[in-house]
Amino acid sequence: MDASKLLERYSAGERGLYFPNLEGMNLSGMNLKGAELFDVKLIRADLSNADLSNANLSRAIMSRANLSHSFMSGAILSGTIMSRANLSGATMSGATMSGAILIGAFLSGADLYHANLRGALLRHADLYHAYLNGALLKNAELYNAYLRDADLFGANLFGANLFGANLTCANLSCANLSCANLSFADLSGANLGGANLRSTLMCQTIMPNGEVSNPKCPSYLQ
Repeated sequence: MDASKLLERYSAGERGLYFPNLEGMNLSGMNLKGAELFDVKLIRADLSNADLSNANLSRAIMSRANLSHSFMSGAILSGTIMSRANLSGATMSGATMSGAILIGAFLSGADLYHANLRGALLRHADLYHAYLNGALLKNAELYNAYLRDADLFGANLFGANLFGANLTCANLSCANLSCANLSFADLSGANLGGANLRSTLMCQTIMPNGEVSNPKCPSYLQ
């Protein structure tokens, strides 16, 4: 058994227990609220200011973990793993994070308000000033992500991917970006007002308003 006697039988309120491995342990600010921590392992754990609110962490593993200022509100995290994790300012409000994994992770200012992140993965993530307001990010992945001053207000990002992302001063107001991709993205001063942009894509993008959009868009992206 161990794992510090299953975290002193989950801080003496026992419950369903299980906790297989918890690898790099320490579990910093612990409590683990709704725990269960499904298919755990937590590789380089620590979970910093933990709590993990309504936990479960579904298919866990959490690669290089730490989860910095954690809490994770509605948690569960579905496909979890979280690659190079840390999740900086964490909290993750509505959580669930469907397809998760989060490859380059860190998620800087995090919170992710209505979260879920549907197709997740987030490739080279970071999401700098995150928060992602109405989130969900439908078929997400966000390829070269980073999303600079993010927020993404009405979010959803339907077909997502955001290819070269960064979205500099982001917000994307009432977002959705329909069948998204935004090709070599950037969107400099961003915001995009009532957004949606229907079947989006855009190829060599940048804009608001450092223009470019699709001059000489490479044929394989047209």
